Amino acid sequence: MQGHRSLIDPSDFTVAELNDLFVLAEHIIQHPGQYSEACKGKVLASLFFEPSTRTKFSFDAAMLRLGGQVIGFSDPSTSSVAKGETVADSAKTISQYVDLIVVRHPKEGTAKLISRYADCPVINAGDGGHQHPTQTLTDLLTIRNYRHRLENLTIGVCGDLKFGRTIHSLVTCMSRFPGNRFVFISPDELKMPLYVKQAVEQREVPYEETADLEGAIPKLDVLYMSRVQRERFISEEEYMRLRDFFVLTADKLKHARKEMIVMHPLPRINEIATDVDADPRAVYFQQVRFGMYVRMALILKLLNLAGKEA
Repeated sequence: MQGHRSLIDPSDFTVAELNDLFVLAEHIIQHPGQYSEACKGKVLASLFFEPSTRTKFSFDAAMLRLGGQVIGFSDPSTSSVAKGETVADSAKTISQYVDLIVVRHPKEGTAKLISRYADCPVINAGDGGHQHPTQTLTDLLTIRNYRHRLENLTIGVCGDLKFGRTIHSLVTCMSRFPGNRFVFISPDELKMPLYVKQAVEQREVPYEETADLEGAIPKLDVLYMSRVQRERFISEEEYMRLRDFFVLTADKLKHARKEMIVMHPLPRINEIATDVDADPRAVYFQQVRFGMYVRMALILKLLNLAGKEA
């Protein structure tokens, strides 16, 4: 790729660029009409090699609300990959038709590979258990909206920390902002991978590991829950044993700070009881809408169509 930028990993953007992106997203929220034709005549390719609801819909909605168009697939069997075409050749071909590519793939590193061969910007919409940068942008915009800052926070991440790519991205990105600290809450079998802990340690960001959710809750500014991902397990028996290890209930939230927020990338299975939904600290459904707005801002930035900002 020449002459354009992609988003494969949250670290592809500096902290200053991330803050600029959030300012743009907030301006879009406040003045959506100013952006309704910002991408008129532009086409986004949506290439989803594994199932998605929120990420695919939010990208599609983002491009359509900007006045652009969307083409692509959500079933790779309908593409030439099913005939044996390489990912590199697919990237070269598809980028001749479109202005931007969004790709989700179960294999780590595929989005980066596509970005090397495509003749347009590429956005990683999730690659295996590795990274999910646009979910991270969604999460940061949500935190910024409710906690009014991205620094000096105690963030608890709970559940499947081993395979949770949304959590890996969130922790590595939030460790770039000063004064943050983490509490990693999981059973031993699903602990945070070493490479994520090393990234945090290199920035001298404090963290602790525990299997005690109730003990951790009172000290948190943000609690980020995640499901145990059935699709990442080889053994159904192992999945069934671990899936109910942590369940957040309204009763457990009684011990949380009144300003703490509860987040979740969704889909929820049973790790957050439905009686939590009515609590004003539960913001996971609002997170979904922030995801659309931050993706609108990202599309504009990568296409250099930011227009008037706040």
